[in-house]
Amino acid sequence: MPRTFLIDTDTASDDAVALIMALRAPDVRVAAITVVAGNVPVAQATRNALYVAELCGSDVPVYSGAERPLWREYANAEWFHGKDGLGDRGYPPPRRAPERLHAVEAIIQTVAANTGIVLVTLGPLTNVAMAMARAPGIAANVSRCVVMGGNPCCEGNVTPAAEYNIWVDPEAARMVLRSGLPIELVGWHLCRGDAVLNQADIDHVLSLDTALARFAIDCNTAAQEAYRVQTGEIGISLPDPVAMSIALDPAICTVASEHYTDVEVTSELTRGMTVVDRLNAAANDRNREVWKPLLGRVPKARICWTIDVGRWKQALYGSLGR
Repeated sequence: MPRTFLIDTDTASDDAVALIMALRAPDVRVAAITVVAGNVPVAQATRNALYVAELCGSDVPVYSGAERPLWREYANAEWFHGKDGLGDRGYPPPRRAPERLHAVEAIIQTVAANTGIVLVTLGPLTNVAMAMARAPGIAANVSRCVVMGGNPCCEGNVTPAAEYNIWVDPEAARMVLRSGLPIELVGWHLCRGDAVLNQADIDHVLSLDTALARFAIDCNTAAQEAYRVQTGEIGISLPDPVAMSIALDPAICTVASEHYTDVEVTSELTRGMTVVDRLNAAANDRNREVWKPLLGRVPKARICWTIDVGRWKQALYGSLGR
């Protein structure tokens, strides 16, 4: 039996590659793609999701959703991904139109109809927060909720304190963390360093000589340059595909632990910061007592700390090959 996925995305260049990975996975049925405003406005993100599905030969239903955060002013990331989210390379419009149903209602209906569904979120959590507020009982049908977001152990990518997906709608992120969903947090730190596609990796992808491989590199050229300016690192950083690789193959995450996790929503300095209470697993060897969590609260999320970089890259290559 194939696993059933629901993917919520703000489709830009790295989201596009993550969608390819899911749509090409032989043991996965993507029941729906829901789209939220984030990297680019929701209409453009919806267009991009439809275009990627078309590239993969998929007729997966695509639903357009929230046009702005719950209470905040919307802030896109076009400076990173290009105005169209795909590097401004002039890709043609998709042949299909999105479904008429709003993404929030599509999430509710799709999750309710599929026990054990895997929910993968690649953008701000506005759609998911709204769905959980309207139908909290659907959390029981979700076997895993893999969230690309947060910076549990390092600086952020939009402020020193926060990663973009959480920063842009921190209230939604807090609601989702408190919703009862089985959260697996895949932070921005996991797509950096050795996980970045270096020039040899890029050359290998292009050597696969498929339309999807060329698209994966080409649509990320603007993001590659923006990442160099942002971090000084050379290569293509792919946070959403890293998260999708873990959704597809949990063994790619090599070290994980469960902790109470919350999001800062009141401070402008640390808005969107993912606060992880990491001391709840520490033990005192002298008296064998276990330290209690500093905040005294039960775990809310499973945090992935490290990945098998080789296995992640092989998963990517496999999805882009023939």
